[in-house]
Amino acid sequence: MTGTDELAALRLALDAAAAQLQTDAFAELPPVERDGRTLRVVLTRRFFKLTRRARIWQAPALPITLKNARYGFDPTRARSLGGRDGVFLLDRSIDNTMTRKLYGQFLDRPDSGAAEVAAFLSADLSELQAIRLVSHHLRLLGVLHRGPAVDSLVLVNFDRRAA
Repeated sequence: MTGTDELAALRLALDAAAAQLQTDAFAELPPVERDGRTLRVVLTRRFFKLTRRARIWQAPALPITLKNARYGFDPTRARSLGGRDGVFLLDRSIDNTMTRKLYGQFLDRPDSGAAEVAAFLSADLSELQAIRLVSHHLRLLGVLHRGPAVDSLVLVNFDRRAA
């Protein structure tokens, strides 16, 4: 599939997800395969509302950034040294807008929906890792749950600034 075809397919998947998120709390995009592992990308209603309000949902930057999920999560390269696209961990040791959005406004807040995400993934809240899905256009923020053969990436927020 060419890059243009892949972006068009992601745009169609986002349109379908928008319809599903009108009634459901979660919508799954087509899974991504890499190195014998599957990555499920799940959008939350919270993510949908925030990106729509910021006029990012229809912007070309969203499917471009989602396309980078195909890199999967590589635990040997879990941290971004800057300038790389892909899925990277965030931790509390760095204080920036991304960590405040993920920890302060989501993972550490009882009414944020984090418990519902953990339940959806059949995981404990403590098993979820804060991540960012990076492109040169946008940072998508969420949590990652690593399973035996399938990783689940649930998106809950975004950050426009460069990393």
